[in-house]
Amino acid sequence: MARRLIAGDPDAFDPFVEHFRAKIFHYSWLMCGQREDAEDVAQDTLLKALESFGQLRDPGHIRPWIFRIARNACLMKRRKSVFAPSQELSLDEFLPAMQRDGDGMKIQIADWSALPDRQVFDLEMKRALDDAICSLPETLKSVILMRDMEELSTEETAQVLDLSQDVVKTRLHRARLAVRQKLDQYLGNVNVGGEHHGYA
Repeated sequence: MARRLIAGDPDAFDPFVEHFRAKIFHYSWLMCGQREDAEDVAQDTLLKALESFGQLRDPGHIRPWIFRIARNACLMKRRKSVFAPSQELSLDEFLPAMQRDGDGMKIQIADWSALPDRQVFDLEMKRALDDAICSLPETLKSVILMRDMEELSTEETAQVLDLSQDVVKTRLHRARLAVRQKLDQYLGNVNVGGEHHGYA
């Protein structure tokens, strides 16, 4: 598909849009935080890609290339959007809770095994996961979306975000811990009987 697009085949654009539209929209929604912004970003990304296929040197790298365009579009949208946050939170606010364990420290993690499987994988759990990712600062959110949601490699993620692979690994670790903490808070408000008490 990428080779056909680079060659200027007009019949390749519809399959390209069909393949990437939902992925880009979901990524943009979690990055931007609002459906309206995500719709604009997805459309801008696809149009920019169509105009710029001549710049894609390696068809095998179409995924990191398209998400780099989407990321830049998200950043531009966030600067102009009425939904943009008034301030970015510190990364330290997203470190997991710690407690003393003898001479050392350990991370406080809820016991997920006490919950029935059906509760872990239900629609509200998906919503809680999306909310947890949306609450992250952009530096962590962009990494976890690329690696865990879009399944780009560490190398591809580093290329998209202009980071070293070591920084990607570090931020991914912190992002996963922060999301895990948020999900623990959510699961702490869900009892074994399946009653939901809400979450922050």
